[in-house]
Amino acid sequence: MNDPFVVVGADAAGLSAASKFRREAPDREVVVFEKGRWISYAYCGMPYFIAGYVDRMSNLLSLSPGEVDERGIDLRRESTVVAVDPDAKRVTVETAAGERFEQSYGDLLVATGARADPGPFDVRGLDGAFTLHDMDAAAAIDAYVADPDAYDPDRADVSAVDRDRVERNAAMSAPETAAVVGGGYVGVEVAEALSERGLEVTVFHRSGHLLRPFGETVGNRVEEALESEGVTVRTDAPVEALGGDDRIEAVEIGGDDDGDPERVPVDMAVVGVGIRPNTDLLDGTGVDLGPGGAVRVDDRGRTSLPDVYAAGDCATARHAVTGEPDWLPLGLTANRAGRAIGATVAGDPTPVGDIAGTAAVKAFDAEAARVGILDREEAEAAGFDPVSETVTAGSRSGYYPGAAETDVTLVADRDTGRLLGGTIVGTDRAAVRIDTLATAIEADMTVSEVERLDLAYAPPFSPVWDPILVAAKVLNGALEG
Repeated sequence: MNDPFVVVGADAAGLSAASKFRREAPDREVVVFEKGRWISYAYCGMPYFIAGYVDRMSNLLSLSPGEVDERGIDLRRESTVVAVDPDAKRVTVETAAGERFEQSYGDLLVATGARADPGPFDVRGLDGAFTLHDMDAAAAIDAYVADPDAYDPDRADVSAVDRDRVERNAAMSAPETAAVVGGGYVGVEVAEALSERGLEVTVFHRSGHLLRPFGETVGNRVEEALESEGVTVRTDAPVEALGGDDRIEAVEIGGDDDGDPERVPVDMAVVGVGIRPNTDLLDGTGVDLGPGGAVRVDDRGRTSLPDVYAAGDCATARHAVTGEPDWLPLGLTANRAGRAIGATVAGDPTPVGDIAGTAAVKAFDAEAARVGILDREEAEAAGFDPVSETVTAGSRSGYYPGAAETDVTLVADRDTGRLLGGTIVGTDRAAVRIDTLATAIEADMTVSEVERLDLAYAPPFSPVWDPILVAAKVLNGALEG
C-alpha cells in the first residue's frame, strides 16, 4: 500500500500509534501532524513542575523530535489538520505560515486530545489568570509565581517553549494570593503546587465536596489534608467571574441573599473546571460522536468513517462495568489505545481495551484513588441496584510503625454481588491499592470473590486483613443480610 498511515496529534496516543506501526510495518510511510511545537510530554507532571518537585521541563518529555525522526516517523510540527475528507481519503493541512495543502491517507488516526474548558471565564488577555492544559501554560505559571529576581529561566529548558510568554510572566511582580477555581484533579494538584511555592491559596468549588468522581468520603479527607497545610477550601462556592482590567484582581463568588456577589481579592487565578475533546477537524464528516462529544469508536478504535480511527482524550472507550461507550480521558487510556491502533493498522488486529476510570490523586500526604461506578444514580441508570459500604482500617499491622487509617468504599450490585466500583484514601500507600479493585472489576468479580483474594500479608506492608478485604467482608455482609 502506497498511501501512508496519517496521524493527527503527536502526544500520547498519536506517537504510541506511530511508533508501534513503524516497528510492525517498516515498509509503509507514517506521517504525524502536530499543530503546535510540543510533542510527547507528561501532562500529568505539570503541577509537580510548578510545585518545584521537577527541576526542568525537559524531565517531562518522553520523546524529542530528533528521537521521533530516528524512528523513521515523518513528524511535521506546527501543521494543523483543519479538515478531513473521508470520501477522498485525504486531510487538509495548514502550516504556521498560513499555507494549505492536502495529504492523502490509507488509514487515519485522530489523536487530537482535549483542551481546557474555561467555562464562563475568559482568561485570555488577563495577566495572572490561567488554565493548565499545555506545557506553555505550565512554563508561564512557573515564571509568574517566581520573584522576578529569583526566576531561573533554565527551568523552561525546552526549545518548544513560548519564550515571549515566559519572559512576560517572569517580569511581573510575584503574587502572594491565588484562587484555584474548581476542586477536581487539576484543582487539587495545583493548590498543592502553589502552596509549595509559598502562595496563600484558596480553592473555590461549586459543589459540596472536592473530587466529585471520588465520592464524599474522599473529598472530605482531601479537604482536611489541604487545610492542614494552610490551603483554604471553600465548597458550595461557585465562582461567577474573574475581576480585573489588565491583571487579575479578584474572583467573584455567587450572589448572597441580596443578590450581590462576594468579591475576593487575589493576585492569581488558575481555572480548572473541565476539558472538552478536540473534534473540530471532523466537522461535516458525519462521524458518530458519543458521551462528552468525543468520537465514538469500537473495540479496535475504529470510528464510523472508513479507515479512520480515534484514540486518547478525543475518543470514547468501552466501560468495563457497563459495556457501553464512555469518555474518561486519562493517560494510560491514550497510550494503550494508540499502541493497539498502531498494531491494528499494521495488520495485527488488537483491542484498545476497556476503561474503568481508574485514577489517583494526591494532596500533600493524602493519597486517593477510585475505579468503576460509584455514583448511585449512574449505577441505577446502568441497570444496577447499588449497595455501598465504607470502612476504616489500618494500612499495616497496628504495632508496626507508620500504620495509618485508610478509608475504603466499595459499591456492588445487590442482585449479582458484582463489584461495581471503589475508592481508597489514606496517607500510607493508599492509592496503589486501587489496582487490586481495578483488576477485580476487569475480571467481573463479585464482592465475595474479592473477600477471598489471597492478598499479601506482612506487618510492614499490610495487616492480616488488608483494608480492601475488610471492606469486601463488610459489604458482603450487607449483601447477604
